[in-house]
Amino acid sequence: MDVQSYMNELGRAARAASRLLARADTNAKNAALLAIAAGIERDAAILLAANAADMAAAQAAGLEPALLDRLALTPKGVASMAEGLRQIATLPDPVGEMSDFAYRPSGIQVGKMRVPLGVIGIIYEARPNVTADAAGLCLKSGNAAILRGGSEAARCNQALAALVREGLRSAGLPEAAVQVVETTDRAAVGALITMSEYVDVIVPRGGKGLIERVSREARVPVIKHLDGVCHVYIDDEADPDKALRIADNAKTHRYGTCNTMETLLVNDNVAELVLPPLAEIYRAKGVELRGCPRTRNVLPDVLAATEADWSAEYLAPILAIKVVEDLDAAIAHINDYGSHHTDAIVTENYSKARRFLREVDSASVMVNASTRFADGFEYGLGAEIGISTDKIHARGPVGLDGLTSQKWVVLGDGQIRA
Repeated sequence: MDVQSYMNELGRAARAASRLLARADTNAKNAALLAIAAGIERDAAILLAANAADMAAAQAAGLEPALLDRLALTPKGVASMAEGLRQIATLPDPVGEMSDFAYRPSGIQVGKMRVPLGVIGIIYEARPNVTADAAGLCLKSGNAAILRGGSEAARCNQALAALVREGLRSAGLPEAAVQVVETTDRAAVGALITMSEYVDVIVPRGGKGLIERVSREARVPVIKHLDGVCHVYIDDEADPDKALRIADNAKTHRYGTCNTMETLLVNDNVAELVLPPLAEIYRAKGVELRGCPRTRNVLPDVLAATEADWSAEYLAPILAIKVVEDLDAAIAHINDYGSHHTDAIVTENYSKARRFLREVDSASVMVNASTRFADGFEYGLGAEIGISTDKIHARGPVGLDGLTSQKWVVLGDGQIRA
């Protein structure tokens, strides 16, 4: 069978499964989630062995460090996958939720009901945890899913797929509700993003090249973000200890994630107070610093930043630093150079914090917290299907509500329109 025929088969099966899943009982969906979580814990050694084989092959193929970081699975990561599924099981089921009802002069009641999107195609690179997260979120929100992971994680993804099928089967739900594409042929991506008769929305998770291709070629709606050019702004009314902790964590907790800080902005009035100790922290961790002229006045050994650095997503131990005059300059810089993903301010001034929250045009905006918190698990969503910087339908980490839409519901008692 050729790739197009194979993908059409997956699409037909997903469409049929989506209709069954849309009316599935919440208890059945939760039972499947808990069974998958138990299977992940039971087969942790199998998953880690599969990931080790994936890692060895990826290293031999010369995969870049940022992707290797995303590919790596640890015992803690396996436990987190199981915990994420259990969290999803505890969340309220959004399907069928009705709200905003109001009586009209005619006597009818008009409101809204939350419903699944249908079939969701998810295309992702490296991260095997996406397989578990996506399966869990799509299942709980009543959507069928077609998951196309990267070839670099094929062994671990197929091991997870077997556990998902086992969990669905044990709960009496159709196994086709979650299908992991078995072929590594890239033509599968082209087929998936153009199957508008079977797929209702596409979620790409990966590098900029993948997301640009999907956005350009897809014939179905796409939920996405392109870059994670995230900022932390240290205000002149910041608590210095908080500033050091947050700026350190936002950059060095992990380098290869989309919510990692790539540019540090510092108010000129506190530049000489906070930059030297921060530079010491970064140098000890091997972070290359690139700064504006004012930054280099304070830290003479810092490399000169170029215009390109202000919009760069390094996904590496590299940090751009710019000293700005005030809050206005910081907000302007973020809105001009950022990717509208996640940005934070460190300040003890309530009014400035409120202005930052209101005026920074990003999906997640934070006060006195690390950008690394921009994550579905940390936001209490159980997990996330991805992060969206779009402004229509879903924005920021996309959880259960983002995987549903609302339809109008009208309740009457025999009324007719005069």
